[in-house]
Amino acid sequence: MSTEKIEDSKNALTSAQSKPRTYEAGKRRFTLYISWNYPAEAAADVADFDNRFITVLEARRQAWPKLESLSGLDQGIGNQMDHGIIAAFNTFRKFMGEVTGRPVPLLQRVDKGGNSQLLDERVLADTDTLMVISLDHLRTGQKISAGEVQMLQQFLAREGTCLMLHPHHDVGSGSDLESRIVEQKHHGDWTVSGQQRFSGFARSVMSALDITVVNQWGLSPGRVKGTNQPAPLNIAGDLDARGFLRGVTTFNLHYHLPHYALTADDPKGAVVLARQPINLDAPPHPFVEAGNREFNAMVWAPPGGKRAGDVVIADFTLLSGIFGGAKSLEQLWRNLAKM
Repeated sequence: MSTEKIEDSKNALTSAQSKPRTYEAGKRRFTLYISWNYPAEAAADVADFDNRFITVLEARRQAWPKLESLSGLDQGIGNQMDHGIIAAFNTFRKFMGEVTGRPVPLLQRVDKGGNSQLLDERVLADTDTLMVISLDHLRTGQKISAGEVQMLQQFLAREGTCLMLHPHHDVGSGSDLESRIVEQKHHGDWTVSGQQRFSGFARSVMSALDITVVNQWGLSPGRVKGTNQPAPLNIAGDLDARGFLRGVTTFNLHYHLPHYALTADDPKGAVVLARQPINLDAPPHPFVEAGNREFNAMVWAPPGGKRAGDVVIADFTLLSGIFGGAKSLEQLWRNLAKM
């Protein structure tokens, strides 16, 4: 991680836009919003492996010798959040800034200093596409408030708006150790403990907006045999009225990706746009043993009722090219910018 990238990451973390972006046709305004409570995440007990991010020290050990440039820094969870997560969005923000000609702010629900930024008019008034990165562990209890629900409904009542929700995996939801071991062996990433349950905030938003989707599991995505490239998606092009996935062929090879299960059979409420093949060479998993060979990787809730805007559910790793499939992801980013 270069000093320049680190500083860029720090400078992005403001409570709200200091200068609102005025509307200009053809120049879409994106806002990234991480719904975690930074201090609560950073202060997790490192003696407990479950439901926390890894430390810098653990990341260095996993990736040795790649991250030895971080050896002189604080080795705790907070710096790993800064360098391993927040900075990973720099490529997306730079790309979208160049394509749209507008800055792409990155906000946090509760930042390092304990400052809160709710989803209010300071965030939503100058935003066309809001991307909620729900990397909050369930144990921190992040939920949208009634006032924020009202603000979000007003936002989505505007023609042309888009809410992108990015719930992450839900690993180890079972109460017994044996089932957690099975899940761990399937995805094979030692940095994820037996239980790592994410995205309470995104779940609360989906519930408030009657979006019938829930994030489940942490599945190993399939790859092209003999390579480290992600297997092609199964895309429902005939249902993709907005062209989100036009020209897109793959997502990425992150170790553990969620299945976005539909909790109601309502084709007008939620449409599966992309299914990602599962890595069938990985150890068994209950979802696979139930007969599934793909998982839902992108779901679209089209406008309906008082909601004029779109809602899209997909994993946060689509906003980062570090897990593979970068060329195809850039096409996705272009499509989003041209909505």
